[in-house]
Amino acid sequence: MEQKNPLGELPVPHLLREYALPSIFAMLVSALYNIVDQFFIGRSVGELGNAATNVAFPLSTSCIALALLFGIGGAAAFNLTMGKGEKEKALYYIGNAATMLFFSGMVLTVATELFLEPLLILFGSPQNVLPFAKTYTGITAIGFPFLILSAGGGHLIRADGSPNMAMFCNLTGAVINTVLDALFVFGFDMGMQGAALATVIGQFVAAAIIVWYFCHLKTAPLSWTHFRPRLSVTGFVAKLGTANFFNQIAMMIVQIVMNKSLTYYGSQSVYGESIPLACAGIITKVGMVFFSICIGLSQGMQPIVSFNYGAGNYKKVKQAYKLAAGIGTVISTIAFFSFQLFPRELISIFGSSQNEAYYTFAVRYFRIYMFFTFLNAIQPISSNFFTAIGKPGKGIFLSLTRQIIFLLPLIVIFPLFLGVDGIMYAGPIADFIAAMVSMILIYKEFGKINKLEEAICES
Repeated sequence: MEQKNPLGELPVPHLLREYALPSIFAMLVSALYNIVDQFFIGRSVGELGNAATNVAFPLSTSCIALALLFGIGGAAAFNLTMGKGEKEKALYYIGNAATMLFFSGMVLTVATELFLEPLLILFGSPQNVLPFAKTYTGITAIGFPFLILSAGGGHLIRADGSPNMAMFCNLTGAVINTVLDALFVFGFDMGMQGAALATVIGQFVAAAIIVWYFCHLKTAPLSWTHFRPRLSVTGFVAKLGTANFFNQIAMMIVQIVMNKSLTYYGSQSVYGESIPLACAGIITKVGMVFFSICIGLSQGMQPIVSFNYGAGNYKKVKQAYKLAAGIGTVISTIAFFSFQLFPRELISIFGSSQNEAYYTFAVRYFRIYMFFTFLNAIQPISSNFFTAIGKPGKGIFLSLTRQIIFLLPLIVIFPLFLGVDGIMYAGPIADFIAAMVSMILIYKEFGKINKLEEAICES
């Protein structure tokens, strides 16, 4: 007898725990790459080094965007097809997605190395930060294909039913990065170069493990034919991954505009150019730790929702969303209290400053910009839900709500009247509106799912 797929048989809490925990861990590891570098650079190079990593951050975001485009898209296509019982067709989604992950990383590396200085200036680098940013980014760009393959490949491995293996791949790279960071930055006194080199080596090892797994896929063996790009296959993969891709690209665009605004309006304030840029960069990455958990929850939910929606098991589809959203809200609330109660302690982890204005800005930015953190899980989980059920249009819209539709205009308009403080107040307003829009769309979609469920019962 053919073995039944556990995604359709096991209880939703068990499945979400099995799939979400490794996914959360993988996202935390991705965030850890940046945070570990920030920690060692902040304590060895100082304020200008922290500002340099913030300038380079849009490129890291673009790597994650490509990883999600083909990783989440490939995983969703694979699970939807497996839910319909089309195993051989599903294998092409895994192979084509893996090919596109590595190839897109190669393209990004070449583009970054060719236009390094203009890109960093575009990203908002002041002249006193530019040498540090060029050193760091010039080296880390070499690792973009490995970063994208390891981050995106983890989603494909989870879709194949091996979430713990995906976690192992990313953990291995992160541990190597951390150990080498300490060795290169503190032991060999290599500064920005050492942190960047440690990152690339960790990413290479993680990617090598991903490639090994593809040679031993659990569902069925992959052949070279599965890796050869097909327009229909890659098109469907990209379609399902577009919502997550746009969400990250939106974050990158907002980050670039914010960097330039922080530099410009900071120079007109008592804080100067580098303090707002350095503090905002640290706070963004601290926020990414919490946000990584929410995104990991949504990614862990994805195979459960995709398979059961394809199989017509709508009760489990609704249960998976509600459970993920509930857990995400609890975690968001914990993060909210942490940001409100301990902002100075959090910023101090990444180095100290003799300038009290540094801490004044950081504390205010933490408490104001992150005020509606307790609502921030709703938007990414809802966006990924629509992608998982094969409705990427709504997923794309939700992925753009907070960053592009609401936050971007606000960080342009508010500083015209409030100066650098306007950037702080733009954040919570965008968070609140995006959460409300997500709730409305989910409420309407659940009504449609209820009708589908009723139709099955009647038949």
